[in-house]
Amino acid sequence: MSAGLLTQGYQSLRAHAAWLDLSARGKIRVSGEDRARLLHAMTTNHVQQLKPGDGCYAFFLNAQGRILGDVNLFCFEDHFLLDTEPETRHKLFEHLDRYIIADDVTLTDETDRIATIAVEGPEAAGILEKLCAVLPETPYSTTGCGERTIARVDSTGAGGFFLFTSIADKPRLIHDLEFAGATHATFEEATIVRLENGRPRYGEEITERFLVQETGQLQAVSFHKGCYLGQEIVERVRSRAQIHRLLRRLEIDSTEVPPAGTKFDGGEIVSAVLSPALGKVVAMAYVRIPNSEPGTELTIAGAPARVT
Repeated sequence: MSAGLLTQGYQSLRAHAAWLDLSARGKIRVSGEDRARLLHAMTTNHVQQLKPGDGCYAFFLNAQGRILGDVNLFCFEDHFLLDTEPETRHKLFEHLDRYIIADDVTLTDETDRIATIAVEGPEAAGILEKLCAVLPETPYSTTGCGERTIARVDSTGAGGFFLFTSIADKPRLIHDLEFAGATHATFEEATIVRLENGRPRYGEEITERFLVQETGQLQAVSFHKGCYLGQEIVERVRSRAQIHRLLRRLEIDSTEVPPAGTKFDGGEIVSAVLSPALGKVVAMAYVRIPNSEPGTELTIAGAPARVT
């Protein structure tokens, strides 16, 4: 997408509302009497305090404190639903299954049975109010809308909702959203808006290379809960302030997009795109702490850049 080409889906995500087909995202159902206890012990956030209709964002870690994946975790009356990236669907299922020993917990991969359609952008709520009487009000909370479930969560940082429904209902849901005024946005368009908003995605900006605190996504972590896998490393880093880099959004005064892995004095690019609205490159990079404050001036591939 060139700097001057403002496509419809891109513009809708930035200024109106667009729908995205996120059905490839993994959906893992966790049921059984011990489901909350197990997830509480396996994730970085406080699962046991969640009530039906609540949710949270969380990481799964290994024993070395490295991030195996992230989830939007939703609590329902008789189960939890874990919504994760397509790349981590099988990895997290197998990781959880490995730790079920004498627990009353059943895992079911619902990915091929449940469709996920997102509605994102500043007018997303207005679109959904035409379809549903009640929308979830707080981040990660859920409400029902007939046979559909709405979660207040988005993938681009533009604000919005995920809708979970049956595969059979998916075409009708898309029709309803377009009739209500939503425009389709592609993965490419969503990626540009996501990076413009500085929203990291697991598998691209967040991987097993990085520690929790380096990502800056501390909404995924409870520092007041009991033990969980990888907690020792998280707590050690917190107590000793032992990080040397942070994930930051950058703007680069250039139309040449640096590839992932590009190193510069003070950091490394992990993702970059050309922003049509800004006419310049926006990027996510792990930046050394002394250079990580907003407003810090940098030079990347010979072009002026700054931390934003």
